[in-house]
Amino acid sequence: MTVLIKGKVKTCGQLLEEFSSKVQPVNPEKIVFTGVGDKDVYNISAPFEDEGEQVIAGRVESRDSEHSSVYFFVQRNGEWVPRENAPVFELQDPFYTRIAGELVLGGVQIFPHSTIENALGWRTVFYKGKNIASLKEFAKGPDGMKDLRLVELADGSIGVLTRPQGEKGGRGKIGWARISSLEELTLEVINEAPIFEDQFIDEEWGGANEPHLLVNDLVGVLGHVASFDAAGDRHYYPMVFALDPETGVFSDMELIATRSNFLPGASKRPDLVDVVFSGGIVRKADGTADIYAGISDAAAQKITIADPFLQYEQ
Repeated sequence: MTVLIKGKVKTCGQLLEEFSSKVQPVNPEKIVFTGVGDKDVYNISAPFEDEGEQVIAGRVESRDSEHSSVYFFVQRNGEWVPRENAPVFELQDPFYTRIAGELVLGGVQIFPHSTIENALGWRTVFYKGKNIASLKEFAKGPDGMKDLRLVELADGSIGVLTRPQGEKGGRGKIGWARISSLEELTLEVINEAPIFEDQFIDEEWGGANEPHLLVNDLVGVLGHVASFDAAGDRHYYPMVFALDPETGVFSDMELIATRSNFLPGASKRPDLVDVVFSGGIVRKADGTADIYAGISDAAAQKITIADPFLQYEQ
C-alpha cells in the first residue's frame, strides 16, 4: 500500500530549490494553432478523443482582452485548426474529464461584478454529453471560484476538488469533497468542502488543474502553485500531489516544470512572463508523460517529463 508523505508546508522558493536538483523536462514544443485570426490560444486542455479523433480545447483570446472563447481544435498537417461545426463556448481555461461514460467539459465564465464597477466576476461552469456535439450545461460553481475539478473514483462516486478564495481560502487553497453522482454537485457541497491544511502558505496560492484516478485508486492531481514577487509580478509553477479519496490524506507537492524549461515566447502582460498554467497530462507507456500548458497567458506548449504519478502507484 502506498503511504502518502506530508511534511511541513513548502514555499515556492523551497519547491524551486528542490526541483532544480532533479532531472529536468525535455523536448519543449510550441503547439501551433491556426484559423482564429490574430488571437492567442493558451490555457489548453490535453488532447482527448472525441468521435475517434484527438481534440484539444483551447482558450482563444485577443492579446488586450480577457473576453475569451473556448474552441475545439483538431490536427491537420501539423497544425491545430478549429473543428468544423463544433460548438464554441464563451469560457476561459477549459478542462475535461469523463464521468459515468459521459464527457464532462468545464471552463470559467466571466460576468460583470455585482458590486465593483468596471470589474469582472467569474465562476466555473460544467457541461456534459456523450460527445462534444451534445454538450449541455448542467452545473455552475460558486461566484468567485476557479479551478473546480471533478474525478470519477474507483467505486463510481465522484471526487470534487475546490478552490475557495477570501475568508475561507485566502488567495486560494484546495478543498476536497465526495459525492455519489453529478446531481449532487451543489453550491452547498462545494462551499462546505474542507480545505487541505498546510498545503500553501497564506501569501501564496494554488489550484487543481487535472485529477487522475491512479491504478491503486489514489488520485494524482496535476495543479499549480503561485506567488507574487516584490514587484507584483506573478509566478505560476506546475505541480503534482496525490490524495487518498477514502481518508482525505494528501502528499507533499512537487514542481514538475518551470517557465525556463519551455521555449521563449510572448507574454500577455509584463507581469505574466513567468506563468505556466498546467492544462493536462498525458501519461505514456514508456514511463514518461507529456504536459500541455498555457505559457505566459499568450501561447501553448507541451513538454516531456518523467511520469510524476508513477511514484504514487509503487
